[in-house]
Amino acid sequence: MISIRHSDLLERIKGYIQHLENGDFRSQDFFTPSTYKVEGNNKTYDCFLLTRLGCDMVANKMTGQKGVLFTATYVSRFAEMERKLALPNLPQNYKEALVALVEQVDKNEQLQTENLMLEQRVKEYEPKLTYLDQILHSKDAVTVTQIAKDYGLSGAALNQILHEEKIQYKQNNQWLLYAKHQDKGYTKSQTLDILHNSGERTVKMNTRWTQKGRLFIHEILGKRGIIPYMDRENPGA
Repeated sequence: MISIRHSDLLERIKGYIQHLENGDFRSQDFFTPSTYKVEGNNKTYDCFLLTRLGCDMVANKMTGQKGVLFTATYVSRFAEMERKLALPNLPQNYKEALVALVEQVDKNEQLQTENLMLEQRVKEYEPKLTYLDQILHSKDAVTVTQIAKDYGLSGAALNQILHEEKIQYKQNNQWLLYAKHQDKGYTKSQTLDILHNSGERTVKMNTRWTQKGRLFIHEILGKRGIIPYMDRENPGA
C-alpha cells in the first residue's frame, strides 16, 4: 500500500499546475481538476485526475520507497488499461456474436465484389487481339483459302467477291489480278511447270496473298459487313 497524505499531494499538484501555466505547457495535459465524495458523507472533496504525463511528473518528484511504490502502481495500472484497449470488442452473448458474424459476412462479400470489379477493370484495359493485329504480326504469305476460312467463307466464295469488286478476273481457270492492282504488293505468285503422267506439260500459277494483300481484302470485306470470326461478339453467328 502507498501511504501519502491527500492534502499534501493536492498542494504539490497545485504547485505543479502553477509552474506549468507560467511556462509553455498546458496544465490540462497533466492534471484535470475534479471532486469526489466519501460514502456516508455528503461533503465534496477536491481531487485531480492525472494523465500519464501527470503521473510521470508526480512520480519523478517522489523519492525513496514511496516514490518507487507510486511509480510501480501507476505503471502497472496504465499497462493494464493499454491491454484492455488493445483487445477487440468480443461478443458478450449469442445475439452480439450473430450480429458480428453477419457484419463479417457482409465485409467479405464486399471485398469479393470489389475484387471482381477490379478484375473486370483490368480485363477491360487489356489490349484485345483483333484479326487486324494478327495480320500485322504475320509475315507469311497465305492462300486465298486460308484467308477465306478466317471469315467463315470458302475459297471459291472469296474469289467471287474479289472478282465482283474488280480486284481479279479469271482466265483459263486461273485467277489473275487486274493491272491496276498488280504492282501494289498484294500477292506473291509462283509459276509452276507441271508434268502430267500423259507427258503433257501445263503451267499453273500458285498465288499467295501478302500481309499488305490481306489488309486490302480485310477492308474490302469490311465494307460488305463481313468480319472475321475472332472479331465477332458471337463467333457462331
